Amino acid sequence: MYINSEGIVFRQTKAAGGRRMLLIFTKKYGKISAGSNMNEKGRGKAALALRPFTYGQYEFFKNRDYYNLNSGEVKKSFFRIGEDLDKFLQASVALEITEKVLADELPQPKIFNLLIDFLTALETREKKHETLLLAYELKLFNLLGTAPVTEQCVCCGEKTEMKYFSVRDGGILCDKCKELKEDKLIFRPGFDIVDVISFFVKNPMGNFSKIALNESIARELQAILREYMAYHLDVAHLKSEDVLEGNF
Repeated sequence: MYINSEGIVFRQTKAAGGRRMLLIFTKKYGKISAGSNMNEKGRGKAALALRPFTYGQYEFFKNRDYYNLNSGEVKKSFFRIGEDLDKFLQASVALEITEKVLADELPQPKIFNLLIDFLTALETREKKHETLLLAYELKLFNLLGTAPVTEQCVCCGEKTEMKYFSVRDGGILCDKCKELKEDKLIFRPGFDIVDVISFFVKNPMGNFSKIALNESIARELQAILREYMAYHLDVAHLKSEDVLEGNF
């Protein structure tokens, strides 16, 4: 059976006999692995369609649980991401997170569209790319149904004196509830985490083209989100982030 879909290439590896295995996030069919005899060498459209970060239109032959990629046509290559090391590393983190949280062959069109919006915004942004990555992560949590509770204390429902963030409980804690807990996964950020998270979740990715968090705030928020992601999504270690931080 022949099928087709828009897709984003996550990664590819060489296989025996000159074949390649590609992991592609398709809009219609979700995350799929596909073999292909297409040649990546050269500058033709078919070659470009096999490269990571590429957004294209793909045709597959599906035989039971096996996919073979027959053809690909580039819709957008996001080539400027590859020309900037920081952009490339931030995009790699986003793709790795997305790959880890997606179930195989489960369509997630809203996440697909969000990823396209993120890559589009990242390609044109000049600096402080980590703000876009934070926005992407928080919006991804929201689409997965695991967004932190910020409207009220996650334990008692109180809406005042909310200064703490509990990873384990999944959101904001008031002063009184914090006093009842001894937990290393409770943080008191040095910024208004309620306002920051709410702003990131509610605003479309395009609104962040000229918005940037203070570097220390971005670093602190990222540390909290990494703990949150590890606890609630079982995504604890990112190879691409090791490269970003120089741990390789």
